[in-house]
Amino acid sequence: MISDLNYEYRTGIGTDIHRLIEGRELKLGGILVPFDKGLLAHSDGDVVLHAIMDACLGAAGLGDIGMLFPDTDPQFKNIDSKDLMLKVRDFIASKSWEVVNIDVIINAEEPKLGKYKMQMKRCIADLMGIDFINVNVKAKTNEGLGEIGTCLAISAIANVLLRRRIKRSL
Repeated sequence: MISDLNYEYRTGIGTDIHRLIEGRELKLGGILVPFDKGLLAHSDGDVVLHAIMDACLGAAGLGDIGMLFPDTDPQFKNIDSKDLMLKVRDFIASKSWEVVNIDVIINAEEPKLGKYKMQMKRCIADLMGIDFINVNVKAKTNEGLGEIGTCLAISAIANVLLRRRIKRSL
């Protein structure tokens, strides 16, 4: 029997970087990471979730988070990026896209993130409504080089695979 359904797949890449400052909590991958600095941003500055959102929107051809949540809009001031992630998830779902998998690299000299990766993975999977095994979180240093290597900033890069069901002509 020939199925009248087929899948369309698309990949997207997202990046984000924010400067570290004193007096803010550090949120990465939707969790609070104990550290004496946080990320300077209009929202909570979660570079991991921001990179994932941009990757999802890019794969679906739906712009970027700056278009959806401009940093000039006071309603997004200090907003929890998990709330934004849920809005992006629902937006791409309204266009019939679903996340297949997510792969993220966090670039940070400090704090050391190894013991937090599984918590981030669980949070991201729960937010996106996908299996834990379909999310991967890696943490890298910059070996003392550049703004990240000198503990001035943290960045993230995300790669996302989306799929949607499409009808196929027989």
